[in-house]
Amino acid sequence: MKKIKVNTITKTVSQLCIQANLNLRRDVLFSLKAAYYRETSPKAKRALGLIIENASIAKKEKLAICQDTGLPIVFLEVGQDIRFVGGDLNKAIQRGIDLGYRKASLRNSIIGDPINRGQSKFSPGIIHIDFVKGSRLKITVLSKGFGCENKSKMQMFNPTVGIAEIKKFIVDTVKAAGADACPPYVVGVGIGGTADFANLLAKKALLRQVNKRSPIKHIARLEKDLLNEINNLHIGPMGLGGKVTALAVKVLTSPTHIAGLPVAVNISCHALRNATKVL
Repeated sequence: MKKIKVNTITKTVSQLCIQANLNLRRDVLFSLKAAYYRETSPKAKRALGLIIENASIAKKEKLAICQDTGLPIVFLEVGQDIRFVGGDLNKAIQRGIDLGYRKASLRNSIIGDPINRGQSKFSPGIIHIDFVKGSRLKITVLSKGFGCENKSKMQMFNPTVGIAEIKKFIVDTVKAAGADACPPYVVGVGIGGTADFANLLAKKALLRQVNKRSPIKHIARLEKDLLNEINNLHIGPMGLGGKVTALAVKVLTSPTHIAGLPVAVNISCHALRNATKVL
């Protein structure tokens, strides 16, 4: 059985918090540059150019890509042959978030009581754990800004609805977001499971490569159709019109109950920030 010290996890989470907030994902940056070259609207093209320049400056100067450095969400894929030693895993992760955000001078955006609010802090973040075979530990930190998180929606559909109604809900969600969540977007969609699980799927969908469609043929076709319909909204980069309202639509599905059809949408702004390391 492989042993992993929890202080190693603290160090890793700290590093990933910094990496995610300072270095834009390579696939996202590539897609932004591709969008820049195919965009024809002068205003939209300039907006894309500034977004790309901002990412370059952030990396070079070791500055946050966006002032909203998000609520950190930690995804763990834990091999069943791993044993954690040396302390409390949950505390180690939260300590890593706190250390990383402090070290990089990122914004302390977390409040302990959602009703009474109170003073903001660097942690706690949210932790999701999946158990897998083997002795590998995969850690992913997603820094989710709330300009886009606030545009999340989910709906429990009648299981007899057609795909057109589902597509309309997803497109209308992006339309309602408009320019408020800093497009061009990456749109995560979760279909199936339960209400809570569909929302988790939608968030996990954002972790997928933006330039690769689903390996499932009918889901890949759905992603393509949705992207075309969303880009036909002509909201455009930062709401300035043009061809590119979204860089990608990513769909994850799960088995569900015969009486239900949950659909959730989780939108990311152009600064889709996550980083991953395998131990």
